[in-house]
Amino acid sequence: MITYGKLYIGGSWVEPSNPELLDIASPHDQSLIGRVAQARPADIDRAVAAARASFEKGEWRLTPPAERIALLRRFNALREENAERVAHLISLENGSAGWFTRAGQPGLTRQANAYLKAAEEFGWEETLVPSDPSSPVRSVVRREALGVVAAVIPWNSPFSSATSKIIPSLLAGNSVVLKVSPENSLSMGFLAELLQQVGLPEGVLSVLPADRETSEYLVSHPDVDKIAFTGSTGAGRRIASIAGEQLKRVSLELGGKSAAIILPDADIEQAVAGLKFGSLLNNGESCIAQTRILAPRETYEEVVTALKELVGSLKVGDPNDPDTFIGPMIRPDQQQRVRDYIQLGIEEGARLVVGGPQVPEGLEKGNYVTPTVFADVDNSMRIAQEEIFGPVLVVIAYDDEDDAVRIANDSEYGLSGGVWSADEEHALAVARRIRTGTVTVNGASVAFDGPFGGFKASGIGREYGSVGLGTYTEYKTITV
Repeated sequence: MITYGKLYIGGSWVEPSNPELLDIASPHDQSLIGRVAQARPADIDRAVAAARASFEKGEWRLTPPAERIALLRRFNALREENAERVAHLISLENGSAGWFTRAGQPGLTRQANAYLKAAEEFGWEETLVPSDPSSPVRSVVRREALGVVAAVIPWNSPFSSATSKIIPSLLAGNSVVLKVSPENSLSMGFLAELLQQVGLPEGVLSVLPADRETSEYLVSHPDVDKIAFTGSTGAGRRIASIAGEQLKRVSLELGGKSAAIILPDADIEQAVAGLKFGSLLNNGESCIAQTRILAPRETYEEVVTALKELVGSLKVGDPNDPDTFIGPMIRPDQQQRVRDYIQLGIEEGARLVVGGPQVPEGLEKGNYVTPTVFADVDNSMRIAQEEIFGPVLVVIAYDDEDDAVRIANDSEYGLSGGVWSADEEHALAVARRIRTGTVTVNGASVAFDGPFGGFKASGIGREYGSVGLGTYTEYKTITV
């Protein structure tokens, strides 16, 4: 069992304001895997005060960008050295299958390297060429740190969500209070241990597990200058309202209900093999999961049959079993939520192709659900419009390409999506018509150099690369 009895505030492990520890239960069998301190408002006050003092002092803020880059590069190398430990902890507390947590480690490296490269090439200070050559005035444009950043992340991909905010924020010279979910107290405690080793100045960084009420206290804190949030659309709306009232800077990466369009010329076997990962990654607990599968009427039943065979063959079970593809949901309430949606799909009149609301046999002690596919789904059904956050796919028929694009765009969300075709250029043309922040063609992986984020109810702002780095800076123009 792992215990973190102290909180990481401003670079030191300190006693929490409330000594009561939270029990962390295994999603696999409900056994006790850890006991961890949780932050309360008094701890938030202490962390924000440390962050504000460090920012005003300027030791980190005024450190040359090259030195900040070097320190974050050391952190990235240290995390790489401990990749197996990181993957194990996430599987332990989240129930994420081991194949997923291990496969995600190189992605963390690519994400960090993209930020580091962007920082090396970033225009921290530039002198503009006057538009009027006769003007006696020249402009110097600087990109400076914002101040104190409250980074609030969800439980489903804790390390990726944390580093996507910590790294660019620190590269820009900010001080950061990272608020993590109680469920991730173990992996995020280890993250704090790694960060402590790289030598950030006192006060610059805190890592605090806390509940939703304490999270709201943090984002409402008058000494917080920016909120960087990943999570549900409902919580994002609340955070946006707080930011609007207080004129805080805000970036929101929210929910999704992404569509994968299988065009008539696509290789169905190849597409379905790719959707195994694009639609069911991380037990389906992923905001970018392509859970609406759009298939042409002429090959609809072929697609349905292929998905039935795929999903029905997936091993569900212990995340530590190397053969497991789908592990348990993170909590009992999330398990029940997914099962309720499966029952709802049946009640809405969708055809249950494989799966169902029953718990897989022999796995009743854990938070398990049966991976499920629905066919004959109308896009107006709730199972096609609402984010389920579990291994549940819906297959929707379309008449022609325009109809496919219309259905894909008929959603309040716009985070991700995919197009499958034998003609890459044609797939690219269709991708341009989809109203989402990211689109993959033929199962391409995420490129961390490009901006990531959503349209519509899927968020505000972007992460990754130079665009993501820029969201943690303020412009200053000096005229001479």
